[in-house]
Amino acid sequence: MTDLAPDDHAASPGRRIVTACVLIIGNEILSGRTQDENLGFLARGLNDAGIRLREARVIPDIAEIIIATVNEVRRQFDYVFTTGGIGPTHDDITAQCMADAFGVPLIVHPDARRLLESHYPQGHLNEARLRMARVPEGAVLLPNPISRAPGFQIDNVFVLPGVPNIMRAIFEQLRHRLLGGRRMLSRSVSCGLGEGILAHDLSALQDRWPDLEIGSYPYFRRGDFGVTLVLRGTDGTRLATATEELKQLIASLGGEPQEGLAEN
Repeated sequence: MTDLAPDDHAASPGRRIVTACVLIIGNEILSGRTQDENLGFLARGLNDAGIRLREARVIPDIAEIIIATVNEVRRQFDYVFTTGGIGPTHDDITAQCMADAFGVPLIVHPDARRLLESHYPQGHLNEARLRMARVPEGAVLLPNPISRAPGFQIDNVFVLPGVPNIMRAIFEQLRHRLLGGRRMLSRSVSCGLGEGILAHDLSALQDRWPDLEIGSYPYFRRGDFGVTLVLRGTDGTRLATATEELKQLIASLGGEPQEGLAEN
């Protein structure tokens, strides 16, 4: 697909499917030293905005990989969100990689510099901290209400820090920039039957409702086992009808369907 800047959605029907990709950048994630805490938050936030998170990747702090991956996914998805690599140290190379991916210079944004000058005591904005004011030329700053060092948006790519509480705060500030389609709804039904008993009829149910996603998730807890079936779709009426059909299917196989709270 061609590049789609967020403003392009204004002319699009509200019911179109709007997609996103998340790139988690950092050697520390790949090594296992740091556990990612950002993907689940972004997935939920995007779903609330009517945006389908179609793909997530974890990539290393290697310039060639970052540049190639960004250029691939920004053309494939409506929105791209990156986390990590915009701090003050030598291995924070995401900003430079974004500039290289878009073929523009990396500059010290005057507004970002002023934000950092107002945050640090006089004389404490050293060269390392000033790195956090560098953005690709033409990028739009994303306000950071916690540590002031902003993220930035360039075209359809939103570049966020990896520190979870700061990333979340910036995302909350940028929500209004996102234009999504219809929000994905979900219903869940649990029962004590094994997946092997349900598999054949569940497959047939999916065939009858091709516009819905039906997932099967077994559980084992306190000596009990069973399966939770999650149905997802954008049409609430069809979702409710399919859920009732699923409950009847479970009952016909000797199970006791228990509908749970809707979850994304």
